[in-house]
Amino acid sequence: MNWTDFAGWGRRIAGWAADYHRTLRDRPVRAQVAPGEILDALPAAAPEIAEEMERIFADFEKIVLPGMTHWQHPRFFAYFPANAAPVSMLAEQLVSAMAAQCMLWQTSPAATELETRMMDWLRQAVGLPESFTGVIQDSASSATLAAVLTMRERALNWQGNQAGLSGQPRLRVYSSNEVHTSIDRAIWISGIGQDNLVRIPVEGPRRAMNPDALRAAIEADLAAGHTPAGIIACTGGTGVGGSDDVAAVVAVARDHGLYVHLDAAWAGAAMIVPEFRDLWSGVDGVDSMVFNPHKWLGAQFDCSAHFVRDPEDLVRTLAIRPEFLKTHGHDGVVNYSEWSIPLGRRFRALKLWFLLRYHGLEDLRGRIRNHVAWSVTLAGRLRAEPDFEITSEPVLSLFTFRHAPAGVDDLDTLNQTLVDAINDDGRIYLTQTLLEGRKVIRFQVGQFDCTAADVDTAFDVITEIARRPPI
Repeated sequence: MNWTDFAGWGRRIAGWAADYHRTLRDRPVRAQVAPGEILDALPAAAPEIAEEMERIFADFEKIVLPGMTHWQHPRFFAYFPANAAPVSMLAEQLVSAMAAQCMLWQTSPAATELETRMMDWLRQAVGLPESFTGVIQDSASSATLAAVLTMRERALNWQGNQAGLSGQPRLRVYSSNEVHTSIDRAIWISGIGQDNLVRIPVEGPRRAMNPDALRAAIEADLAAGHTPAGIIACTGGTGVGGSDDVAAVVAVARDHGLYVHLDAAWAGAAMIVPEFRDLWSGVDGVDSMVFNPHKWLGAQFDCSAHFVRDPEDLVRTLAIRPEFLKTHGHDGVVNYSEWSIPLGRRFRALKLWFLLRYHGLEDLRGRIRNHVAWSVTLAGRLRAEPDFEITSEPVLSLFTFRHAPAGVDDLDTLNQTLVDAINDDGRIYLTQTLLEGRKVIRFQVGQFDCTAADVDTAFDVITEIARRPPI
């Protein structure tokens, strides 16, 4: 493609994107296709002869678009949001056009230094002390894996990477069942093993780790000859928003010299709002934490903010410095590939720079405050209905509920059927989870363009479909 055609198609696709977003409310939120339908519409092999862009784009609209779930839909109330503010998309177009591999300072100094500044902007925005330094990772999963590898190396006196785990004492990591399954994967990949992820029981409305049970588990492992390595706490767990008492967890950790990582992948973004920060009170004592600006703040995926108290521990765990990756003649430069598991790095800081400047923190705070208020209002409306119950109270903008009409014994099947019917209807999108073994329905508000009217629509759809006569 020549650059004249590129410019023409760029304008056309930008126009298509604007129309797509303007008309999202007219589309079903979740893809309404059957498994294999898209695959069957695609040729079994690549073409031998070049095809015209007109035909390619027509097939995109005909084949691909019907199979997309619309994560930017204002009535996307499932999972957590993956927002892409328009200004963030524009920044990503510039990143794609330059196509830089930003693994080292010298491979794009602006990418490195803008990342340094953007992470400090975010640190200040969420109220973290100056003792924290940040790096942008691709996802919270990668940040958590880096944290687990760091706690592993510290516990093994920095010998794990060199000598491996064979012959070492069993390392133990502690968390509740409210943490995301990315923690389990990090335990697998690090070589620590699932059997050594010790689950601590939770208590109270926030479903926080019981600190006495945590302390007892650590002491029992020490008595058994095991080596406690670290604790993974959570703020705003994926299922029902479970949030640990971070200060209490840190106090136990300090008594035993353990590393603490805090997973606040979704809820951390809300900490730009000062009145919500009690949810992670004590965060200044953790060793590392992560939250995702690509969830609630509007930075297009992928963009995960990973903060560490001691970057030297992270670099000592992950850095490899062959001659061809050394930057000679520039002492003190930061090479963020040494802070990350992949060597290759995208220029993720640019979209943060555009986003934070274009919206400003106060606009972003207002959106989050609205989302929380609308979710609390919806929970109150459902609570007032005689055939619904709130199963977990709102944590920020997340709560769970279930349909519980009198005389129905199998509420799990009833509520799974309700979720499926709602998502097949297409006007809104929800997901289910398990809470103490019971099937419940999750609801969260977080899409960038959501309005109070969209949340009102959710109430109408939920109650209407729940009360339809069985076929």
